Amino acid sequence: MLWRHGQTTYNAERRFQGQLDVPLNAVGRAQAQRAARHLITLEPAQIWSSDLIRASTTAGYLAKLTGLDVQHDKDLRERHGGAWEGLTTEEIRQQYPDDLAAWQPPGGETAEFVAERTAAALERIAAQQEPGSLIVVVGHGASLTWGMSRLLGLDDRVTGGMGNCCWTLMSRRVGGGRWRLLEFNVGALPEPVEVAELGGED
Repeated sequence: MLWRHGQTTYNAERRFQGQLDVPLNAVGRAQAQRAARHLITLEPAQIWSSDLIRASTTAGYLAKLTGLDVQHDKDLRERHGGAWEGLTTEEIRQQYPDDLAAWQPPGGETAEFVAERTAAALERIAAQQEPGSLIVVVGHGASLTWGMSRLLGLDDRVTGGMGNCCWTLMSRRVGGGRWRLLEFNVGALPEPVEVAELGGED
């Protein structure tokens, strides 16, 4: 299971975070707590995370409920954004229009490199999996999507990105074989609505 971290102030402000170590904001902490209560019902066997604080804090909420340790892998980090890090989408559009059109931040990692890096980390982690068990991997929107797409042999434009604190479920047979996408960009279900809120019992 690939689980994107909760919201940060940079997410809310539409700033490019990259590998800046931005913490979760109040909304992100609430998202992570809520999602963790759903994910514990799936009885994860291991929890892995990027070492950036927004991911490791998200993972920590699930770890607290399960009693599992969070194992960190720096190869799960988000794309290094070079000159774009800390800038808003509009600032990037104004200052780096050609680079934005190519989706390549000056001084940053290429999408190809990030896809390879993340896919390799996911393969290493999956190799430790016991048959029938679930591993939760906490990371970042772009790197998880690109790594997943690389494992599935898809163009990342087929799926789009993952929302804050949403998750994606993949599987394959133990010992190898092709990866399968079971669920993509799933969020927690809303709280049940009281009948009275719907205007009666009919």
